[in-house]
Amino acid sequence: MTKVASIIGGGVIGGGWAARFAIMGWDVRVYDPDPEAQRKIGEVMANAERVLPMLYEAPMPQRGAITFAGSLAEAVTGAAWVQESVPERLDIKHKVLAEIQAACPEDAVVGSSTSGFKPSELQDGAIRAGQILVAHPFNPVYLLPLVELVPGAATDPAVITHAKGILTDLGMYPLHVRAEIDAHIADRFLEAVWREALWLVKDGIATTEEIDNAIRYGFGLRWAQMGLFETYRVAGGEAGMRHFMAQFGPCLQWPWTKLTDVPEFTDELVDLIADQSDRQSGHMSIRELERLRDNNLVAILRALKQQEAAAGRLIRDHDDRLRGPLGDDVPLVTVQRKIPVDWTDMNGHMNEGRYGQLFSDASEELMAHVGADRAYIEAGHSFFTVETKVQYLHETHAGEDIYVTTHVMMAQGKKLQLWHEMRRTSDDTVLATCDQFLLHVSLETRRSCPPLPKVAAAIDALEAQHAEADQ
Repeated sequence: MTKVASIIGGGVIGGGWAARFAIMGWDVRVYDPDPEAQRKIGEVMANAERVLPMLYEAPMPQRGAITFAGSLAEAVTGAAWVQESVPERLDIKHKVLAEIQAACPEDAVVGSSTSGFKPSELQDGAIRAGQILVAHPFNPVYLLPLVELVPGAATDPAVITHAKGILTDLGMYPLHVRAEIDAHIADRFLEAVWREALWLVKDGIATTEEIDNAIRYGFGLRWAQMGLFETYRVAGGEAGMRHFMAQFGPCLQWPWTKLTDVPEFTDELVDLIADQSDRQSGHMSIRELERLRDNNLVAILRALKQQEAAAGRLIRDHDDRLRGPLGDDVPLVTVQRKIPVDWTDMNGHMNEGRYGQLFSDASEELMAHVGADRAYIEAGHSFFTVETKVQYLHETHAGEDIYVTTHVMMAQGKKLQLWHEMRRTSDDTVLATCDQFLLHVSLETRRSCPPLPKVAAAIDALEAQHAEADQ
């Protein structure tokens, strides 16, 4: 039975939650009295469907349905997860949470996207305070994995555990904030940087663009992969963090920052920042900026995934969980995916080198299917590609859904020949083919040898099955 998530409030954050749940296979019911809510969520969903699957090699679950409820009670009835994303006013949140709890199941997780209120404030006066917690995401919710999970004193520990499991299954990273505090964890950093940036602009030290450049050309690149403390540990050299703190700790006493002061939010300051921002980015629409942001995030996350670092490790682990057995199709469907943005070249289509990667991925899936998996390789056995012949028949572009079929053409002892076809999902057009010849090798001697009997038998069975289908 398909699980149901209820999204109360269909703005940018609520729309991001709806997209994340739906793409990961949940049915989603949205309630938002805004007459533009359906259009807004549709735009967010279009962004999400274009980029989220690009992070994965495994096929996505069957997409859940998004429906718009006529009432809040209708939206939350039977939901396993209810996410409140209404405006940051405590009186509104109390009213909405009371309506949610009057109609939702008692065992549902009720999360709030709030960045400004502590869970104890949200739980005040609730009929089931233990059901409510803060689940604070980051925009775009459909790409950024972090969710600050903040329980209040009244939150049931079982709800926290359950919420962690659901978020993990969505491919997100639930960061359990053990003690409630204003602005949780991440927004406290953002507030500090934001405050200092306002002073730098107000005092005429830097423009909005210069501040953004200081981040994106410098420490921002380090933070995405190593965070704050690990970055400084490296900066300490071989002596590590103690040396770094001894060397730079005294600087904290210097009057470098104005983090404890807030610049007066005058009309002049607002106009100054808004005008500079317009000059910096006004040539692009918000949709164009969102697309640029999402493309860059996909490329960064895929690079981290390749290195199994930071958020990339999370995505790789989720990818492994999404990947199921190949099935019994003839020929085998070995790859189903969306072409990511970092696979294209200056001609605007998929680079030829990526075809090799795609067909290699198909071969690896077949190898795992017959038992020549990671454990087999770690035990000292593998297949090496000796020769490939790729034919490029039609252009392929970023965002296109494709699949690869693999046919065992010949299996003779240590020799294996595979035929791959890459097809466009929408119309089954053959986009490229690959004739691949492999040899089984011993990783100890680095010389060819027959595969182990169990793997050899599985390959022989596939060859016979595929040969019969060809007749």
